[in-house]
Amino acid sequence: MVVFITGISSGFGLETAKLLSEEGHAVYGTVRREVEPLPNVHYIKVDVRDREAMMNAVAEIIEKEGRIDVLVNNAGMGIGGPLEFATEEEVRLQMDTNFMGLVHCVDAVLPHMRQQGRGIIIALSSIGGLMGLPFQGFYSASKFAIEGYCEALRLEVKQQGTKVVVLRPGDFATGFTGSRKKVADEAALQAYPIYKTAIEKVEHDENGGLKPVILARKISQIIKKENPRNGYVVASFEQKLSVLLKRILPAKWFARILGSYYRLA
Repeated sequence: MVVFITGISSGFGLETAKLLSEEGHAVYGTVRREVEPLPNVHYIKVDVRDREAMMNAVAEIIEKEGRIDVLVNNAGMGIGGPLEFATEEEVRLQMDTNFMGLVHCVDAVLPHMRQQGRGIIIALSSIGGLMGLPFQGFYSASKFAIEGYCEALRLEVKQQGTKVVVLRPGDFATGFTGSRKKVADEAALQAYPIYKTAIEKVEHDENGGLKPVILARKISQIIKKENPRNGYVVASFEQKLSVLLKRILPAKWFARILGSYYRLA
């Protein structure tokens, strides 16, 4: 298969590119900086926020390979901090990277998948796309947007032979924690003293999380399936349980549980 993965410089993208190339797939991936190249992986230097550049990147792959079988939309970033302290610039960065980056990729790839009569679009959401995470509100908002977008997209492209799968990772030990952008820390701490303990809990869980190769293996399994599920939660047992509780409990009950978990009460 010809696989196009966004954001392969580290974390999920890196492990997925490595695994799929080892399995014999033709792998193309985007980066925004120079990295140590993986063998048999084709690198394209582009920012997913640039729509025209994404169109050109896809055209380059089509010219070389004649098709794209799988799009793995992995590129993303996170902003931490109280919602009121995020600047408009920071909010736009969050939404443009995580959500509009996905839109640009799909818009570029979809005409080719339609012409082929088949294809798989795998979008990385998060369990934070199923519940609003405190002090990661705009990150959650970007993932909620992905959830709604993919739900609609799946219905629109089904008759064209394109499958849409959403992955919802829990906590993983990747470079995401260290690269998280934190808004106005000093001012935020004064206004929200609980922010410090909450973000410490978040980072502790991430640093002790699952290895990113686990998600890469899930992607490998999905692209081999004739009929993959619409979505998968890839997380610890406790986090999978939290997703279930979000579905079945009254909203106020679940909010108390989530607040207690992040030490907000």
